[in-house]
Amino acid sequence: MNAPVTGTEDLIYTIEDGIAKIVFNRPQARNAMTFAMYDQMASICESINGDRSVKALIITGAGDKAFASGTDISQFRAFKTAQDALDYEARIDRVLGTLEQCRVPVIAAIAGACTGGGAGIAACCDIRIGTASTRIGFPIARTLGNCLSMSNISRVVSLLGPARTKDMIFKARLVEAEEALAIGLLSEIVPDVDTLQARALETAKLLASHAPITLEVTKEAVRRIRRTLSREEGEDLILRAYMSEDFREGMDAFLNKRTPNWQGK
Repeated sequence: MNAPVTGTEDLIYTIEDGIAKIVFNRPQARNAMTFAMYDQMASICESINGDRSVKALIITGAGDKAFASGTDISQFRAFKTAQDALDYEARIDRVLGTLEQCRVPVIAAIAGACTGGGAGIAACCDIRIGTASTRIGFPIARTLGNCLSMSNISRVVSLLGPARTKDMIFKARLVEAEEALAIGLLSEIVPDVDTLQARALETAKLLASHAPITLEVTKEAVRRIRRTLSREEGEDLILRAYMSEDFREGMDAFLNKRTPNWQGK
């Protein structure tokens, strides 16, 4: 049974034959995420948890330039207080936690750049399929001078280990497709976007044909194994980054397309 198309202009959501699909639909902005898009993705995952007819979820970005290039920087302009920073990270933790705990297998079909918040979304997915153009990373040390949420740090360390996590973030580098495959950031690489979408759907249908309880229990067991830093353990780190002069400088430099002048304060 097919469900009608729902969603918004920026985030398209469909269900067809038990396969749900989210498309980040801001190709003109490299599919940068607004707060509304984050919240809608979380609401979709919650609805899937209550709909046993849905067997798998595919998440992808419109076009071939980006899966998602992180949070739209304009969303940070309203930041004024320490509480704004804590509320932002709490919001992202809630959204990504909801995605990670979605009961069905979640497949990320990644073409082009998958950076910042987009890489955080991909890290929550169960299977990540890329193309030769896929690049994944958190270039915040070069761009904004902020930090990852504690949950995101926990997920990335779980995927890559401490050394690779620090190498990627310290160097502000994007991991190319072949390396991403070798270190487990990608499950497989396909030649192009058309093949990517077909392969994601093929994979979703395969998983949808398997015993759902086996998949749900395995997914939750793996999630529970991972040690996740609590919000309280990281509040001082969040505030150190988001309340810094460097973050203000990084945001201004990014929006005005200039090189930031880091001061370390």
